[in-house]
Amino acid sequence: MSELKKEVGSVTSIYSEHVEWATNLGDKTVHAKRMPGRFRTLKYITESFWLIFFFGAYLRWNGKQALLLDVNNRQFHLFNLTILPQDIWMVSLLLLLVAMTLFAVTSVASRVFCGYFCFQTAWVDLFTWIEEKIEGNPNKRHKLDAAPWSFSKFRIKLIKHAIWMAIAIFTGISFTIWFEDAFVYWHNLLSFNLSIIESATLIAFTLGTYGLAGFMREQACLWLCPYARIQAVMADTQTILPAYDLARGEPRGKLRHAGKVVEQQGDCIDCFQCVQVCPTGVDIRDGQQLGCITCGLCLDACDSVMDKIGRPRGLIRYASLDELEGRKVHKLYQHPRTWVYIGIILIALGGIVYGLNHLGALTLRVAPERQPLFVSMSDGSIQNKYTFKVLNKTDKDLNVKISAEGGVKGQVLIDADIPQLVHHGKPASFTVFVKAPRDNLHSEVTKLQFRVENVEDPTMAAEYNTVFNGPKVNGK
Repeated sequence: MSELKKEVGSVTSIYSEHVEWATNLGDKTVHAKRMPGRFRTLKYITESFWLIFFFGAYLRWNGKQALLLDVNNRQFHLFNLTILPQDIWMVSLLLLLVAMTLFAVTSVASRVFCGYFCFQTAWVDLFTWIEEKIEGNPNKRHKLDAAPWSFSKFRIKLIKHAIWMAIAIFTGISFTIWFEDAFVYWHNLLSFNLSIIESATLIAFTLGTYGLAGFMREQACLWLCPYARIQAVMADTQTILPAYDLARGEPRGKLRHAGKVVEQQGDCIDCFQCVQVCPTGVDIRDGQQLGCITCGLCLDACDSVMDKIGRPRGLIRYASLDELEGRKVHKLYQHPRTWVYIGIILIALGGIVYGLNHLGALTLRVAPERQPLFVSMSDGSIQNKYTFKVLNKTDKDLNVKISAEGGVKGQVLIDADIPQLVHHGKPASFTVFVKAPRDNLHSEVTKLQFRVENVEDPTMAAEYNTVFNGPKVNGK
């Protein structure tokens, strides 16, 4: 009977914990308080990486845009590298690497991507920072929202939304110019000469940014983002996340006796600072919740309060459930799933490095004629026919010349001295004939290597190994 009571009590405790979760369903606006601290500083630093999104596409390299995802011409330009559809496998490996990195980080440290790097989080933080500068602290913003409409309220709201809309428009522009030349796009924009696709993309991203960052805010994380749903299955009792030390903090109570904590009372003074700074409005003291994005801002708030009342920091800290419950904690994270993620990351990274090191400006494919394999000429020589496919990955048209190594002694490449024009970004196809004396054939199949090289720059070249086919030697 006592074991049954313990089991029922445990289930009731778990149920009660979930009932106490205070999830904002969107019926009120969360006006989070901003407090200085190490995690707030870290958040500013990580969010500043999104400046690359705004200004990275304006970087020029050798007279052209350094970073350009040219979808229209099916080319990706990365400084001097040009990645064509034939190299799309490297893009697939890059996406795999990013996904596995995200999964590995989540299994170790929960949703730190959401808290520090997510574009939705970064834009919401920017929009609310602007809101605070214009409307004031959270209390003033709550009062302004509840106040009846007046000229002063209309003016303040108009200024805020005008700045929000300007940022949203610039976001739409910044997204679009990653897919076409920035200078050309701005010229078309200012001359009202954008295409339908360009205009639709600009409008969609402008309205999307304005609505998601300005109005939906944490609701996008709670209800729209699929990662918020799947991250729970990647975490376990070893995962590090913002956690409230229940044993140390409870029973909580207000400060008494000249600002000191009452004996027999926990360190939590129920100041609600951890709740007030949370961008999603959750109370971390109720346990891990769907709304927690692992940003650590509640740690800054709690540590500042602990400093003021003379208690040690860490009442709310990054910790695993194993640590909080007194179980053994590994110094090195040893979950097998994480090592699987790391293994996949290393394989994908190795593939990308290999691909970049073998990503030449020219690629060559040679297909020998199969029907017939060879032709006997009237002078007794043997001739093979080859179809060349040359891909020029540069941004300029090239003239290439053809040569061969190995093969049969005395072989001749017919019309190989005539340069072949290869247009940029497009494959060129042409035919080459190789003729060799029958008497010099010592086997039915002879290894042969073709080489194409840029006439103006011989270091820009590509090779392909194939064979020269002939009749059976000595009737064998």
